[in-house]
Amino acid sequence: MNTKAAVLFLIFSTFLARAQAEVKPNALFSDNAVLQQNIEIPVWGDAAEGEKVSVTLDGDTATTVATEGKWQVRLKPHSPGGPFDLMISGTNTIVVKNVLVGEVWICSGQSNMAYDFKGVQNAKIEGPLANYPKLRMFKVNSPGASTPQTQLAGSWVECSPKTVEGFSAVGYFFGSDIHKSTGLPVGMIHSSVGGTAAQLWTSLSGLEKEPALRAYVDAAKQMLQNDKGASEKYLRDMETYQTQLKEWEQTEGKAYGAALNAWKAASKSGGNSSPAPTPTVPKPRPPSDPGAKQPTSLFNGKIAPLIPYALRGVIWYQGESNSPKAFEYRTLFPRLIADWREKWGQGDFPFLFVQIAPYQGNPPELREAQFLTLKKVPNTAMAVITDTPPKLHPPEKELVGARLALAARALAYGEKLEYSGPEYDSIKLEQNRAIIGFKHVGGGLIAKDGPLKGFLIAGEDKKFVPANAVIEGDSVVVSSPQVPKPFAVRYAFLALPDGNLWNKDGLPASPFRTDSDSMTQDISPKNKTMLEPTLPES
Repeated sequence: MNTKAAVLFLIFSTFLARAQAEVKPNALFSDNAVLQQNIEIPVWGDAAEGEKVSVTLDGDTATTVATEGKWQVRLKPHSPGGPFDLMISGTNTIVVKNVLVGEVWICSGQSNMAYDFKGVQNAKIEGPLANYPKLRMFKVNSPGASTPQTQLAGSWVECSPKTVEGFSAVGYFFGSDIHKSTGLPVGMIHSSVGGTAAQLWTSLSGLEKEPALRAYVDAAKQMLQNDKGASEKYLRDMETYQTQLKEWEQTEGKAYGAALNAWKAASKSGGNSSPAPTPTVPKPRPPSDPGAKQPTSLFNGKIAPLIPYALRGVIWYQGESNSPKAFEYRTLFPRLIADWREKWGQGDFPFLFVQIAPYQGNPPELREAQFLTLKKVPNTAMAVITDTPPKLHPPEKELVGARLALAARALAYGEKLEYSGPEYDSIKLEQNRAIIGFKHVGGGLIAKDGPLKGFLIAGEDKKFVPANAVIEGDSVVVSSPQVPKPFAVRYAFLALPDGNLWNKDGLPASPFRTDSDSMTQDISPKNKTMLEPTLPES
């Protein structure tokens, strides 16, 4: 080795050793972060073995020593406020700026949670009004992984008319409602992937606690054996994609946008018969996530790195991908909730979820599994959206966010308000009628926009027929001349619910059936029609 090469090697070795020794916080602790108020604040990251690490926030300092390349401290509970600097020191010093202390929520699930603000029904009206510098969103960009990860990709972004387009729409409307109702800073950590099932979002140890989910445990272990660096390659490909996308947006994207706007304007005035323009250079496409379809992978890559970030609770919109196994979802979904709560160690924090929308491919049995989870798992709430159009991805995300926010205001912040539509609670059989009792009647039960509809009734033969239904106080009395001795009642129990039972607080009732125990197997193309209500020929 010549002298010049030796010097270069020495410089590189020194740089590499220094880089390996430098303190590196988890990406959650970056500029514009929001930390949870009035609870111990964990801060963690990587550092060299034995390195002393010091973390300071608003005069409160905590120190530790890195072990096996990892460190973590816990700052004292802090009242809401800011902005503050968060200083993290070791052999190097990192100053995280513009940090607020307020309320932190995770928003997760599949495509309806991933749905960007720019696609919502009233984006052009709401977008210019989205000027909330104390509302921030952290979008997790990490891929799935075969083992739990500690680091992740992503950054905090302040909400403004320029940035809101890239926010989760449900996360934005929920977060802005909480910000306005509490007056506190709000941080939304967005971690969701379209087309994904709940077993992907549950840890291996969590799945192992439920024998009925053994098949997913076996699949996750097989994935672990097969993983040969696919996740690392995805990260490299994602970095390349993000660079290419930024370059495209600054060059071709601007020109294409201008041409498209001009074409739209000409089309509106009736002076344009040419086809819509297309970009000269195609927009870069993101790489395929190798771990996005395997059990535990999204928990490992997109949830595990968030733990134990202090939070208030979770909002969740998922279930469509588990529709073919709706009976299993009765077990899987409660297990996911318990798993997250166990891993965070913050007790039974609020877990608020959305009942899947009316859509021909969304079976009523999945909504039922969600409803049964609500009845079974403490400190949960369910936003019912049967009044949205029959679409897999309804654009009315403002309504979804608002109903989740109502639940948060009641469960997490103690406001005295009705946050749920009527929930089936009991059935009492009297001669030729069934009396259905409800919880969450609020100011009273009502039939919205006409006579009460959507109720079916059956005798012991389980042949369901349309029923007469009348509101009496906090109950609905259901009967039919065709059923002299009732056995069971169903309400709006269809892929496309057709019911109009609400409470006076403006919230719709959840679909239900009183014979829910009759479901003992999952839906399949062969038996799906057997699980649908049988209507008489008209």
